[in-house]
Amino acid sequence: MSTNGVSPKGASEGSTRKALDGVKVLDMTHVQAGPSCTQILAWLGADVIKVELPGRGDITRGQLRDLPGVDSLYFTMLNCNKRSITLNTKTADGKAIFEKLIQHCDVLVENFGPGVLDRQGFTWERIREINPRISYASIKGFGPGVYEDFKAYETVAQAMGGSMSTTGFPDGPPTSTGSQIGDSGSGIHMVAGILAALFQRTHTGRGQRVTVAMQDAVLNLCRVKMRDQQRLAHGPLNEYPNEEFGDFVPRSGNASGGGQPGAALRCAPGGPNDYVYVIIQPPVWAGLAKMVGRPELVEDPGYATPEARLEHLDEVFGVVEAWTQAHTKHQVLEKLNSIDVPCGPILSTKDLIEDESLRARGMIADVEHPKRGTFTTVGCPIVLSDTPVKIVASPLLGEHNEEILKEIGWDGKDARELQAAGVL
Repeated sequence: MSTNGVSPKGASEGSTRKALDGVKVLDMTHVQAGPSCTQILAWLGADVIKVELPGRGDITRGQLRDLPGVDSLYFTMLNCNKRSITLNTKTADGKAIFEKLIQHCDVLVENFGPGVLDRQGFTWERIREINPRISYASIKGFGPGVYEDFKAYETVAQAMGGSMSTTGFPDGPPTSTGSQIGDSGSGIHMVAGILAALFQRTHTGRGQRVTVAMQDAVLNLCRVKMRDQQRLAHGPLNEYPNEEFGDFVPRSGNASGGGQPGAALRCAPGGPNDYVYVIIQPPVWAGLAKMVGRPELVEDPGYATPEARLEHLDEVFGVVEAWTQAHTKHQVLEKLNSIDVPCGPILSTKDLIEDESLRARGMIADVEHPKRGTFTTVGCPIVLSDTPVKIVASPLLGEHNEEILKEIGWDGKDARELQAAGVL
């Protein structure tokens, strides 16, 4: 268990209740978009019951394996603090158990293709009949309309949500981001929707339908680019380094595209991630020019004002880079922060996994797994003062079959018979 570590049921630690204690989530999700949502709910204290196919489970259990016969890191890092039940909902007993689970839970979350549960007889109308208090949350690739039935993956959502067209350099192809804004971005949007539905239920007593489309989540995260699309009608975007502008927001490399110019500047010793991203705000220019050994630029008409610097940003950042190249990125970070220059070193995945400050805060956490041993995961980014998160390992496939059947009041065949019959 990590030092950041929630029991599988989100049980209280001592007398402190977790924020979502008592909330039961029926997790029908797989891969990343859905599991990233339900893991946050589990970390906040909900009892998340993950329903998986007998024999195989979530497909990511076997994807990108680094150890033979052991659940992959892809799975373990997205399914901590949950419980697992295997269930074939195409069998009569499976359908009956599924109905019991619906009666038992407050939220059902799924990210199947459009209509999958409907075709099994579990439409929103039927689910609401079984339990009027349950909210039914779905993550899909696209909302209603021309794209509704299309398949979506992370980079497809980035492509169709505005991210790829605005990411990369002007003379290169559209580029995807390293962060999973389509999958995990949709997941965190869904967390907000589910919490809103649960709060409204306190007033109405009823659950409701909650939907998030991956394309919509990416578009929401690209809001500032839609801002700039409208600004183009009034002339070039001066904050961008691009020399030419068409009728859409261009790719602009590492320029911030915001109100203050920024650039990634090379540092010593010159490795692939030896860069610091530096933003030049008007109040810091004088101190920055002096620090980099060019005090004469403070009064130079070509550099003295933000408007003047916009005319030749490449040259401005070249002056600063001549200085950063003589220092390591962490030295640059320390020196520039001493004069309030906004900046950040480019931290590699290796830098991050070894970062002691992130470990001290629980954002990088080591977790004990019964078959894998210790693995490292990313912690909960939502911090509540009264209820710190504890992370425990993802469940083994079907680990909680008997326990969950008992809790929901199942009085049919026992777990062993159900497993032999292909139900569990």
